Amino acid sequence: MRKSIATVSLSGSLSEKLSAVAAAGFDGVEIFENDLLASPLSPEEIQLRATDLGLSIDLYQPFRDFEAVPDEVFARNMRRAERKFAVMERLGADLMLVCSSVSPDAADDDALAARQLRALAERAAEHGIRLAYEALAWGRHVNTYDHAWRIVEQADHPALGTCLDSFHILSRGSDPKGIEDIPGEKIFFLQLADAPKLAMDVLQWSRHYRCFPGQGGFDLAGMLGHVLRAGYTGPLSLEIFNDVFRQADAGRTAIDAMRSLIALEEAAGLSSLPAPVVPDGFAFAELAAADTEPLRSLLGSLGFVRTGRHTGGKPVELWQQNEARVLLNTVSGARREGPGLVALGLESPEPAAAVRRAESLRAPVVPRRRAPGDVPLDAVAAPDDTELFFCRTDRDDHPSWTADFGTPAPQRGTAGITRIDHVALTQPWHHFDEASLFYASVLGLQPNESLDLADPYGLFRSRAVANATGSLRVALNVAPVPGEQEVRPQHIALATDDLLATARRVREAGAALLPIPDNYYDDLDARYGLDPESLAAFRELGVLYERDTDGREFLHCYTVTVGRVFFELVERRGGYQGYGAANATVRLAAQHTADAGSRRS
Repeated sequence: MRKSIATVSLSGSLSEKLSAVAAAGFDGVEIFENDLLASPLSPEEIQLRATDLGLSIDLYQPFRDFEAVPDEVFARNMRRAERKFAVMERLGADLMLVCSSVSPDAADDDALAARQLRALAERAAEHGIRLAYEALAWGRHVNTYDHAWRIVEQADHPALGTCLDSFHILSRGSDPKGIEDIPGEKIFFLQLADAPKLAMDVLQWSRHYRCFPGQGGFDLAGMLGHVLRAGYTGPLSLEIFNDVFRQADAGRTAIDAMRSLIALEEAAGLSSLPAPVVPDGFAFAELAAADTEPLRSLLGSLGFVRTGRHTGGKPVELWQQNEARVLLNTVSGARREGPGLVALGLESPEPAAAVRRAESLRAPVVPRRRAPGDVPLDAVAAPDDTELFFCRTDRDDHPSWTADFGTPAPQRGTAGITRIDHVALTQPWHHFDEASLFYASVLGLQPNESLDLADPYGLFRSRAVANATGSLRVALNVAPVPGEQEVRPQHIALATDDLLATARRVREAGAALLPIPDNYYDDLDARYGLDPESLAAFRELGVLYERDTDGREFLHCYTVTVGRVFFELVERRGGYQGYGAANATVRLAAQHTADAGSRRS
């Protein structure tokens, strides 16, 4: 289906928005009136610009507070409409959105509303324009889609139809099944927006928290199915009011928007993309730094062994412990804040198919410099620029990336670490929703609910995505807001079957574990009544503990931070599935204390 987006969804000038929309592959735009009013371009120039970019102008909006008003107000409204029709003719737009009234002048009188809308439609038809009447969720008298349709039906004019907006319908909890009773030819336009489930005033919810399909909690695929069964054949259009999107780069926001519509079409059965190839584990995590010596020391104390160097001359080393693998990349001119997590190798059943899936959803393929003899290895960039490599490790049916590191040296020791349990990736503050959609749509991972956690210096937002078995988990965290100087680190969580034994081994080997305040353990004893021996061991080693309602347990502790990176050691007991979120506030405070102490020293 054709795809459109409202200009209000993006940042920048109207000209910049049109360029971004076209570059992302959209077919058309909704011109939001405020964007037109603020543009130095005339309506004719805007039409020409859109045409040059291959964009149609699918809708002009909004026209507000028109219907069911006294005669003198109605006369003023008709004069106002005539001016809008003249502008639309200059724009080359032939469909105008009419929102249900919120004016105190409006009467609760459907017959009057129908008569006045019919009169407006007659005048619009003289200009070759049609009207799409939409029920605002906060409309004074008309606030549901079925009520708006009854008025349109009563007005009975060919130039008057209805506009369906997913936010206005689903935010009120209306049943969208009734859409199927509306003749498809009378559904003039469809606007789509998702949103997180929030308990707040619907107007504020709408104006600040809408997001692209797949980034919130609405069943947009289900609603779209009802619209299509009604016979709708127009474009799928996004109308997103979001404070973050209006500050983010318009180009990447438009690509994110297009990705959301492609994924929605797939979910609704409208298109056939390459099927998701869900990764089933981590092949490696790659750390980069100008000086990798501190990381070598830390990995050694964690029981990792350097098992190979890149045979093609790249300054990359392979460190391994059982199935946990870390690449160390010595990069000149690395960021001044120190080592960072720059790439992940994802174990994929079909790497080539995973790349095709990613490309179909507008994920940028990362160009890779290959030396002769290097194993072919494709990667795409995640929203935070982390490179995601699709791998098959040591399988007979596919080249293994480990061949680039020669014959692995034998592992001489272990601290009991078995594999990478999960990684936590810090997202730029305006990429959080984009990242959630990316990992769900491109990789087929399932997102958990977003959590807001208290940080000593702000609010820490986190959302985990994982495959069905939990063998691959990624925690997406929010970075500080613009202007904040602190750099939030990233981390790699390493699994062990006996955390206490592992923690003792790595501490004896020289790893500095994050100290946790005694007050935490006093509270832990009060909450869980742990046996004194376990509690003493937790306190000694800085181990954090959580138990879920089914009695499953999670033990974890942390190394101190090196540059932007730290490691977490985790033990899951009884099939625990979470990440110890109840301990996040304590951990963040402990890290702030430790970081402040290291700066003073």
